[in-house]
Amino acid sequence: MGKLNTQQRRHTIITLLHEQGEVTVDKLAQHFATSDVTIRKDLTALEKSGLLLRRYGGAVPVPSEMVAERVSEPASLQKQALAKAAAARIRDHNRIIIDSGSTTAALLGELGNKHGLVVMTNSLAVANALRELEPEPTLLMTGGTWDASSDSFQGQVAEQVLRSYDFDQLFIGADSLDLERGTTTFNELTGLSRVMAEVAREVVVMVESEKIGRKIPNLELPWESIDTLVTDSGISAQQEQALKNKNINLVITAKV
Repeated sequence: MGKLNTQQRRHTIITLLHEQGEVTVDKLAQHFATSDVTIRKDLTALEKSGLLLRRYGGAVPVPSEMVAERVSEPASLQKQALAKAAAARIRDHNRIIIDSGSTTAALLGELGNKHGLVVMTNSLAVANALRELEPEPTLLMTGGTWDASSDSFQGQVAEQVLRSYDFDQLFIGADSLDLERGTTTFNELTGLSRVMAEVAREVVVMVESEKIGRKIPNLELPWESIDTLVTDSGISAQQEQALKNKNINLVITAKV
């Protein structure tokens, strides 16, 4: 059979599982003409999404009583739209930084068709998700001191590691967007974000329009450090004009 991309293959695995009642790694690898390692990654990802249960050598469907009890948080359509627009800026073989945060993490679902990526992150969650992608990017970690408040690595060690590289792009979120100052955050540890911006040729800020204008004291990235802002159609005409006056590349996603 022809080569399928990751999403197509995983959809087919679920279909086969419901038709057959169980699937094995060996048979799936033969069916898709791919490796056992790839299939195991697929099954792990599908289990994390609650679509099956892993068993030794394969997988079985999720019992109906578990499906009824499962409570899942709906994915933000706005964040998905921001991620799609931001990912359109990434070319094969780019060297990128993905900062910690739920908005930037949404990028991961858009990287499955990118080849030869090198990805640096300070987030364990992002790092683990990157390992499930196919083709799998080259993963770099900042290391450093773990900061529970931001759920990421911070500090001087992380900054030193970043300064050892150069990157095409940084993708970073924000707690708020100050139209006068730049991105702001509740976290007082802003040093690493600034180093990330220093070592990237393009700084892409991903932020939902509802965060524009919030008053938060800690300045993270000033406007002169920002190249591109990706936001949604909830932005007002006045806000849009103010941002255009900053001479940045403004990307506004379609209404969802």
